[in-house]
Amino acid sequence: MEERKDIPGRVTVEPEVLETIARLTAVNVPGVVRVAEKDVDRFLGITGKSVVVQVREGRVSVELHLIAGPDQSLLRLGREVQHEVTRSIQQMIGMPVEAVNIHIEDVVYAETEMESAPASA
Repeated sequence: MEERKDIPGRVTVEPEVLETIARLTAVNVPGVVRVAEKDVDRFLGITGKSVVVQVREGRVSVELHLIAGPDQSLLRLGREVQHEVTRSIQQMIGMPVEAVNIHIEDVVYAETEMESAPASA
């Protein structure tokens, strides 16, 4: 096995990278339809983001606003997203995760066949 030698310098990861990791991980959890579209509110002068990551004293906190699919336990879904986001950040970045707060903004139901079928005359 090759011995690793420390190389002078440092590695910096921007908070936007952590946001991307959290966003992509969340939408890949079965039952998550999408991340809520809160970023659009900036155009209206309302502050708020759908994914917020804060790093304090080397520890990561994440806030995620999600849209869920129907017919599932939202509590279980939230816990699964927490688990997966924590795992992804720790595995990819190596930073401890202090909290992953999940906000389920809505539940989206598929259109029924009657609603999607064209009206007959």
